[in-house]
Amino acid sequence: MNRFYIITNREKDPELTVTGKIKRFLESQGKVCVLNGDAPIPGDTDCVLVLGGDGTLLQAARNLVWKDVPLLGVNLGTLGYLAELDIHSALGGLKELLESGPSVVEERMMLKGSVYHDGKMVCEDIALNDILIGRKSGFKVIRFKVYVDGEFLNAYAADGMIVATPTGSTAYNLSAGGPIVEPTASLIVLTPIAPHTMINRSIVLSAKSQIKLELVVPPGRAEVEATVGFDSDNQCPFQAGDYIEIQKAMRTTKILKLNRIGFLETLRHKMSAE
Repeated sequence: MNRFYIITNREKDPELTVTGKIKRFLESQGKVCVLNGDAPIPGDTDCVLVLGGDGTLLQAARNLVWKDVPLLGVNLGTLGYLAELDIHSALGGLKELLESGPSVVEERMMLKGSVYHDGKMVCEDIALNDILIGRKSGFKVIRFKVYVDGEFLNAYAADGMIVATPTGSTAYNLSAGGPIVEPTASLIVLTPIAPHTMINRSIVLSAKSQIKLELVVPPGRAEVEATVGFDSDNQCPFQAGDYIEIQKAMRTTKILKLNRIGFLETLRHKMSAE
């Protein structure tokens, strides 16, 4: 790898101290290194270094999905499931990358969501972690129906619904009581948020599933405003009668791995750190 592009979360590295060290190190090794903000990502980029937290990497994955360039995360926060390196291991990890190359490049599944209003698509985006349907404000529950491959699954009254990828299973899905999934798997997890039922269970579906979620308002009840969020970023209004269709995206996110530490060992380390 000879050409690198660095995306930095300026809130976590305001003076570009860590960014500068990494850039100088790469250039001292004869590599080309371009900073985000100085220029758009060059077409011949071999690797994108993402300095920040999981949110920064998620944003980079969505912004660069059509570039088909692998990402390597450097965690500048307190806890990150997506980052391979941290502040202390960054230079050593990059040296290993330059000398030996990546141990593996993982292909991470993404989701595509299309929101429809009055039968017309009004919003479409992709997500690496999850697509969240939730109320916009207030304390009233939202009511929605879920269909899978054209067949009615269930009706819910809840604070919302998380539709997660395996990568996203350790994010909001985990906090809401959903299952942890090996990140390179290919499946979709549905996890209701605080449902008004006696049983709160996630549902794991095939990655080939076509999911439809429709917002409904029973007669005599006031309409509750809702939103659809993609990786907790892009927010789309969601009104009564609107529906969203969710399926596996055609594109994937490539994540560089520098060691052969397994998912379970990584998970155990992260959970013990909490």
